[in-house]
Amino acid sequence: MPMSLIETKKVSVRYGSIEALSQVSFVIDEGNYVGIIGPNGSGKTSLIKALLGLVGFEGEIFFQGKRLSEFRQTKHIGYLPQKLSFLDQRFPATAREIVVSGVYCCKKFPKHLTKKDDKAAERAMEVLGIESLSHRLIGKLSGGQQQRVLLARALVHNPRLLILDEPTVALDPQSREAFYATLSELNKKHGVTILFISHDVGAIGAHASKLLYLDRSLVFYGSFKEFCQSKTMTDYFKEGQHFICHRHDDRGTSL
Repeated sequence: MPMSLIETKKVSVRYGSIEALSQVSFVIDEGNYVGIIGPNGSGKTSLIKALLGLVGFEGEIFFQGKRLSEFRQTKHIGYLPQKLSFLDQRFPATAREIVVSGVYCCKKFPKHLTKKDDKAAERAMEVLGIESLSHRLIGKLSGGQQQRVLLARALVHNPRLLILDEPTVALDPQSREAFYATLSELNKKHGVTILFISHDVGAIGAHASKLLYLDRSLVFYGSFKEFCQSKTMTDYFKEGQHFICHRHDDRGTSL
């Protein structure tokens, strides 16, 4: 029986007088692949920031039955944001240097790299099939290659949970599908629990085991099949639900 990895109880996030997230409760088991979806301003990023301890919140968040604040979050959670400020064509670092920098989150001062860290970077790149990129400058890589490097960076310290904030936005369709396939392999073969923020319900529905739909509060949480059969989502989307599910079915994915 799968163990609960994350549980939220009536989590709310406020920015001054604005309530960005209201009374959100759900459970994510180890090994789940959850697509977090919803319109702009629905609270997706606020939820992730709460899970990462980056914003204050009301309610409770638990990690394996204990309050999240009792854990060194950076040790247990890998995070791949939509954009990294340092990543541009002129950034003078190789792919391997980017990947190994991911271990700094778990080190105490002074933060020196060791041979063990180099081995961890090597393993992460092997898992993602990007060993050949080790000595290439990050700015010289394609968008898809850069995302795999950044994914390796997020995985280098062996997190139990991987959180991704719309990482496929800037990718072409071929690179996007390859990236989704990589995540599915990490989830199924290596047991990594994944939370993936996306605007594209149909695309993430083809890969995620569950969908979590937010619109400031929790609208829906379940499988894609349940999503397509949900009266709540029919009332919410009207004809849009049929379009989403039909497009998903056209991709050859079983409902």
